[in-house]
Amino acid sequence: MAEPRARKDAARNREAVLAAADALFSRRASPEDVTMAEVAAAAGVGKGTLFRAFGDRAGLLRALYEARLEPLRAAIESGPPPLGPATPPRERVPALLDAALCFKLDNRSLAMALEESGGTSPYRTEHYARWHAMLRDLLERIPGLGDGDFPAHALLAATRADLVEHLAGEGRAPRERLRERLARYVERFLDSGAPVER
Repeated sequence: MAEPRARKDAARNREAVLAAADALFSRRASPEDVTMAEVAAAAGVGKGTLFRAFGDRAGLLRALYEARLEPLRAAIESGPPPLGPATPPRERVPALLDAALCFKLDNRSLAMALEESGGTSPYRTEHYARWHAMLRDLLERIPGLGDGDFPAHALLAATRADLVEHLAGEGRAPRERLRERLARYVERFLDSGAPVER
């Protein structure tokens, strides 16, 4: 009887920590301004609980990022067009990249903190691997494009958090302008594989 209660308490603590971290990170200019002690206090848990649940600061950032990403993931996995699986690949690729860009714009500081945290490559993260595999498979189903491995990496590079921060933060490019530029870039890439009429 004690084990199910412990699991329920752990799940409740995890949700409290994620909610507290989300609120704190949303109010601060940078996630670096938020300490683990502040998150623990805001969640009403001890620092030990926080570290047991998430390992370290990078683990907490990853968990919060994944929690924020969940609605988008659900739309991609089972939602309607243009993000959902019933969408033809030629229309779905631009929609997915636009969604990735919008997510990075809406979560700029968290995405930057996650890419910069620890010594691990952002290309080795679970969410990057999912995005890459999905885009690669879609690109390979579009006639004329061939191998989708490198193109998937190249297209995802246009939505990297450091580039988004450079363009939207330092460059002050408006959201819609960035979306238009990305759409044109993706369109040109997809058209490059179209068969030439003779």
